[in-house]
Amino acid sequence: MSETINTDFRRPDRTEATLRASVVIAVLDEAENVAAVCDEVLREMERAGAFEIVFVDDGSTDATPDILQGIADKDDRVRLIRHDRRCGKSQAVRSGVLAARAPWIATLDGDGQNDPADLPDMLEKAWSAEGDAPLVAGTRVRRNDPVSRLIATRIANGFRATVLGDHCPDTGCGVKVFNRDSFLLLPCFEGMHRFLPALFQRYGHPLINHPVQHRARHAGQSKYTNIGRAFVGIFDTMGVIWLVRRTKAPGRIDERQS
Repeated sequence: MSETINTDFRRPDRTEATLRASVVIAVLDEAENVAAVCDEVLREMERAGAFEIVFVDDGSTDATPDILQGIADKDDRVRLIRHDRRCGKSQAVRSGVLAARAPWIATLDGDGQNDPADLPDMLEKAWSAEGDAPLVAGTRVRRNDPVSRLIATRIANGFRATVLGDHCPDTGCGVKVFNRDSFLLLPCFEGMHRFLPALFQRYGHPLINHPVQHRARHAGQSKYTNIGRAFVGIFDTMGVIWLVRRTKAPGRIDERQS
């Protein structure tokens, strides 16, 4: 049965009030990997309390949605949201967050390179933080990628860190934890997932960098070219510079009670 997502900013109907976290995973043509990724998340998230997994299929042309639907039909902790066409990773993540029923979101990529075992510890850091809800950003301590991709990423990250000063050494890491409602207040544009540290900090949310594991891709290949990734990142950074400078967010909002 197809599902239409309500895209306004009202809280979703949380039929399971005990849910603590929703794991949002955007996927595109990852038929070789999604079953193993799902199994790992289900196993590792057991120690984090009640959770759900929201897969968002961004217009796959392979068997990815069929595999995930088969899993969802057997396990009510797994849900599948589908785009009718490819919209990009940022919009896929946003669709998953909109559909999520829990107040906290954990994200990771669907290619198997991220280790779901990192998620419970990152969630605990977020839950125990004082003050405004933080963004807990995974930083890959050892990258298992081809040299060409490492070079392209280093170029884009170096440029971004220099001009934005976001204090995050690895914004491209897909493993992140944040508050659902805080995320939905951020401006949405393709590529925003690479700039979440700068955007969250601009809206007053502290950043916690957390080391995570990174593994070699088991099967399939990346959907982006290395040179294309670097140039897109540089052009997007220029846009985010403008956006951040034009955003005026109060440090605190008070209401006087009569």
